[in-house]
Amino acid sequence: MQMAFYFDQSRCIGCYACSIACKDWNNIAAGPAQWRRVTAREWGAYPDVFLVYVSLSCSHCANPSCAEACPVSAISKNEKNGVMAVNQEECLGYDACGACKKACPYAVPQFGEEDNAKMQMCTFCSDRLKKNKKPACVDACPVRALDAGPLEELQAKYGKVTKVPGFTYSEETMPSIIIKPRYKQNPNP
Repeated sequence: MQMAFYFDQSRCIGCYACSIACKDWNNIAAGPAQWRRVTAREWGAYPDVFLVYVSLSCSHCANPSCAEACPVSAISKNEKNGVMAVNQEECLGYDACGACKKACPYAVPQFGEEDNAKMQMCTFCSDRLKKNKKPACVDACPVRALDAGPLEELQAKYGKVTKVPGFTYSEETMPSIIIKPRYKQNPNP
């Protein structure tokens, strides 16, 4: 089984509730580290202007480049549910290494402000998952733009779209994410 996220770009209003809930639930210190990020992408010229939001965390890729790049194997993939994890005690830290962040096409590995900060990233709220609860980001979304669960179940429910404006699907890493685009006919950004 592979756990995955679903993101409905047509519903997202860019409120950052998912990002804030993630930081709060996981006790992420104030600063640059954000396990879930919301970004806005806009293009076009008046009167044809387009704006989309993308809410992204670790997509728990099928072929995680971050794990392959780690020289000390501090990043692992749970064989039962496909969720990624980092052993911060083994991590060499950003100043000494940072190879995981460079290898990830989505810059998902995060680091705090302290000297030689250790890597941190989305855990799919593993503590909540053990209690059959959705990740905190999913439960916090006021417009229900996020969902999470086994990849096959999400694909059966939402389809298999992975390419939308503001997000480039990596055929190499194969992120476990399904995205509903905001526009039926995607404009070329």
